[in-house]
Amino acid sequence: MEITIENLGKTYRNGNNALKGVNLTIENGMFGLLGPNGAGKSTLMRILVTLMKPSTGQAKVNQLDLIKNRKEIRAMMGYLPQDFRFFSKLRTSEFLDYAARLAGMKNRRERNIAVEKMLEEVGLFEARDRKASKLSGGMKRRLGIAQALINEPKIIIIDEPTTGLDPEERIRFRNLLSTMSTKDIIIILSTHIVGDISSTCNQMALLDRGELVFSGPPDSLIQQTKGHVWLVQANEKDYLELNRKYPVVSSVPVEGGWEIQVVADKLNGFKAKKIDPNLEHAYIHFMENKQETREIIQAL
Repeated sequence: MEITIENLGKTYRNGNNALKGVNLTIENGMFGLLGPNGAGKSTLMRILVTLMKPSTGQAKVNQLDLIKNRKEIRAMMGYLPQDFRFFSKLRTSEFLDYAARLAGMKNRRERNIAVEKMLEEVGLFEARDRKASKLSGGMKRRLGIAQALINEPKIIIIDEPTTGLDPEERIRFRNLLSTMSTKDIIIILSTHIVGDISSTCNQMALLDRGELVFSGPPDSLIQQTKGHVWLVQANEKDYLELNRKYPVVSSVPVEGGWEIQVVADKLNGFKAKKIDPNLEHAYIHFMENKQETREIIQAL
C-alpha cells in the first residue's frame, strides 16, 4: 500500500489556509503525523478519508485518485475521528454489528464472527452486552478502534488516538496498533502527543501552520537535536530564569532545588551537562527554531 500526496492545499471559506502545498509519501507500517493544535492535521486526515475535498493538488492511494475513485478508496479505509460518536441506546456488540454493515459486510454469520473476534482483540468481549453510553472513556476509545478495524481495512487513520486516556489505556491502545502494523497495511496516527509517535512509528511527518516542515524517521529528527539538550541543577532563582529564557521540557524537585531539562543551543552561567535527546526534545527544538526563523523573516 502507498499513499502519495502532491501539492495538497486547503483553504476554507473564511480564508484560513489550513494546508499549503503538502507533498508526502506514506507506505506500509505505522506513520505518525505530529504538530501543534491548528497545524492542519485534522484537515489532512479528513481529506484522506474522503470527507473533504482539497482546494488544490491531489492525493492517490495505490494510484487511485482520492476524488475520482472515492468509493473504492473508502472500501479500503477504517477511520477513528477525534470526536468519535455512537448510538448511545445500542449495546456494544450491536453498535459494532451496525459498523460492520456500514463497512459492507452483508453476511450475518460473517458479521457475528467478525464482531466477536474484534471485541476480543480490543478487550471489550466482557462488555459486549453493555450499552455503549455506559462504557468508560478508555473503553469507548477501544470501541472506536474496533469499528475502524471491523472490515480489516488496508488503511487505518486515527485522529488524536489517546487524548483523554489514562496511562494504562494509552499503553494498551499503542500495543494494539503496534501488533496490527506488522500486517500489509498503513496506519496513520495524527496527534499532538509526542509519546504516541515515539513509541510506535518508524516514519513521521511534522506539520506547522499548514506546512510540511519535516518528513522522515523520528531518529533523524532526534539526531538534529544532539548537543542541544541540557540537564540543569538549579536553585529557585535559576529555575525562574531558565523558565523565562528557554524551553523547559521537564522540571523535577530534588533536594536543594530542581533538576531541569532544557532545550537550548548554548547554556552559560548554569550548572549543566548535555544529555541525549528524545523525540519530545527534538520536537520542541525543531519548532523553536522554526519560530525564530519566522520572527527574523517578519522583521526584515
